[in-house]
Amino acid sequence: MFPERVVSGMRPTGALHLGHYHGALKNWVRLQSEYPCLFFVADWHALTTHYDSPEVIGNNIWEMVIDWLAAGIDPQQSTLFIQSRVPEHAELHLLLSMSTPLGWLERVPAYKDQQEKLSDRDLATYGFLGYPLLQAADILMYRAAFVPVGEDQVPHIELTREIARRFNHLFGREPGFEDKAREAVKRLGSKRAKLYQALRTRFQEQGDDEALQQARELLDQSPNLSLGDRERLFGWLEGSRKIILSEPQALLTEASRMPGIDGQKMSKSYGNAIGMREAPDSVTRKIRTMPTDPARVRRTDPGDPGRCPVWQLHVVYSDDSTRDWVRTGCTSAGIGCLECKQPVIDAVLKEQTGFIERAQPYIDDPSLLRNIIADGCDRARKLAQETMRDVREVMGLSHD
Repeated sequence: MFPERVVSGMRPTGALHLGHYHGALKNWVRLQSEYPCLFFVADWHALTTHYDSPEVIGNNIWEMVIDWLAAGIDPQQSTLFIQSRVPEHAELHLLLSMSTPLGWLERVPAYKDQQEKLSDRDLATYGFLGYPLLQAADILMYRAAFVPVGEDQVPHIELTREIARRFNHLFGREPGFEDKAREAVKRLGSKRAKLYQALRTRFQEQGDDEALQQARELLDQSPNLSLGDRERLFGWLEGSRKIILSEPQALLTEASRMPGIDGQKMSKSYGNAIGMREAPDSVTRKIRTMPTDPARVRRTDPGDPGRCPVWQLHVVYSDDSTRDWVRTGCTSAGIGCLECKQPVIDAVLKEQTGFIERAQPYIDDPSLLRNIIADGCDRARKLAQETMRDVREVMGLSHD
């Protein structure tokens, strides 16, 4: 019914580190060649936890977008925009709040977790409670088919699906819907109409998901349907409701195994990160001073790669032959820890050379960056306006 779009966003935290690249950006780069993608700077989300320090958000936005482009995000393939420059997000958030049960927001796992982790901040605000709903509005606005997330974010996508389902149930009650749907079936042509009815019956009576998928493909391949008829028939497949907001699927991404220089997960808050565009001498110094297997007190002591944080970097950056060399040399004390670290240093610096080269034009001429975002905001807003026109209409807010 709707194009298979991918939507994802990041809070503006400033310059990104290698954990961001391997955890999200590398996946974004791959997805942009497979789907129409929209990637946005979630500046309103930043205010849910940092409403008392807004001065950091502005500079952070541009540093982060430069890193997106440095990673290989292509503005010719992907739409890059800033959340707050598409005010329809706020309107959809408000309208969804009218029908979203309070208990749904309170049960989001991250709600209490974040309150405990950020106990130094006053998070007893509506903005913090409602941020999962704003997140849902960000996704539903573009009728996204997929949202790339890690396993910890799947509950947010499930909540988004529930919100869309409830909205469609409440507001997809078009007057004379079934009569209009039956008329739309006739416009399929007799052969397609018969197949559609059979598939609809199989799904509704037997719960046959394959029949549902086949019926959707049939509608996608039917050239004689108007957009309104197509939406009605998609809705009639699953019941008697018009689909206004589509239910997105979580697109599970492989968990990032990118360790920081202390062996913990790489994070700015841990002070163990290597920036995507960090100076080479700084990168070299950080990796050379990384802790190793505590059993290797002397150069002649054999070690265990499984107990060494540097080995985790080899898992990310080294090929099989280099890892075999490390494993053999470490367990036999045939190589020292500095020798073990050098291939990682070389690989990280080589990767960063590409980031730095791609970033340089935007550093030299910031107007290029502003133009990309301005164009992206325009494209995103046109899509958002289409959705909001439909939402306002079914909620009785079109007063023409």
